[in-house]
Amino acid sequence: MTSVSQRLPLALCFSLLLASICSVAVAVEPSSWNQWRGPNRDGTIHGDVAWPDKLNGSLQEAWKISLQPSYSGPITVDGKVFTTETIDKQFERVSAYDLRTGEQMWERQWEGSMSVPFFAAANGDWIRSTPACVSGYLVVLGMRDVLVCLNTDTGEQRWRVDFPAEHGSELQPFGAASSPLIHNGSVYVQVGAGLAKLSLETGQVQWKVLGGGADMSSKGAFSSPTIATIAGMEQLLVQTREELCGVSLQDGGVLWKEPIEAFRGMNILTPLPVKDAIFTAAHSGKSQLFDLGRDSDSWTIDERWNQKTQGYMSSPVLVGDHIYLHLKNERFACLSVEDGSIQWTSSPVGKYWSMVQNKDRLLSLSADGKLRLIAASPQKYNVIDEQDVAEDSWAHLAVVTVDDSPMILVRALNSLTAYRWNIP
Repeated sequence: MTSVSQRLPLALCFSLLLASICSVAVAVEPSSWNQWRGPNRDGTIHGDVAWPDKLNGSLQEAWKISLQPSYSGPITVDGKVFTTETIDKQFERVSAYDLRTGEQMWERQWEGSMSVPFFAAANGDWIRSTPACVSGYLVVLGMRDVLVCLNTDTGEQRWRVDFPAEHGSELQPFGAASSPLIHNGSVYVQVGAGLAKLSLETGQVQWKVLGGGADMSSKGAFSSPTIATIAGMEQLLVQTREELCGVSLQDGGVLWKEPIEAFRGMNILTPLPVKDAIFTAAHSGKSQLFDLGRDSDSWTIDERWNQKTQGYMSSPVLVGDHIYLHLKNERFACLSVEDGSIQWTSSPVGKYWSMVQNKDRLLSLSADGKLRLIAASPQKYNVIDEQDVAEDSWAHLAVVTVDDSPMILVRALNSLTAYRWNIP
């Protein structure tokens, strides 16, 4: 089928000079977990950080903070951890804590609540989007499509964009759920106005695409964008309520798009790049892998395979030639990249979970607060160890390196806990 067509600079003084004359462009140290699904938005630990071979007896609580509800995952940069809350169903709050001690460094809040439709009330009406940060800049998307940028050191507001008020877009019926992305001095975010690119330094909107939508099933987005190089071109991979798309970072041009059918437009997963292919799985739809090609300015997208496996809310990870995916039926499965064949399917593990991958090991946190250490293997579902760490957690797990050992950050519905994962 054919469709339409950071590391810091070498010297600090040079960095400051450059920032004064052009858009801010800062990167993140490898040990940070600075956005949705980590530095590369793929749920993967990059580098040579070793994980212990068990949980029980190795996890030690470093600190714990009581909080109001949120589904935002915790993020870190420069020794700070940031988390959000919805306060008294009226305000949204973001707070900064010392990563090692849990000591609060600052907090800021603003009005920002809304009620979701009755059939979604079981999943709460509190803030959902995971913020993004780089040194000096924290970007938070609230339920009402208000994007706020704060100074990571002080919490002072740098800029604020109210998309409904300033761009005439309607509120998303379920509240904003897409997590913003920071890349090379720009912010990319999916809101009711569509996919927008903003200057990280000023908040100026540089372009908007993929907007509109005739009804509740097509407005806004549940998925979060990511960036990948496909067929030699770096691009945004974007999933709207109805389509999977490739978008130019420079001008917002839609390079290619493919319809994806899902129940009530609930395309929720972050698209998974697999070399020059892309995988997605729709809520009550199917799993699909698409091969992309490019000839000059013309793009082709061909479905390599599809099969009955249905995704839900949990984004998959890629280990070697296999995709590991949490399913709508509350099971966990391993799929072959080559032909989509199901290698195995687990017994039920819970309604939702998030995953972090380190080589051939997976760490998952299910909605009931169970942490599992899993051996990633196409031969069988192999849980090495498990431990209860929360009662209710829908926020994405974060794993960072502190003093040369892993630290696990668990955002439960009403708390944030840091665990040191000690290597015996």
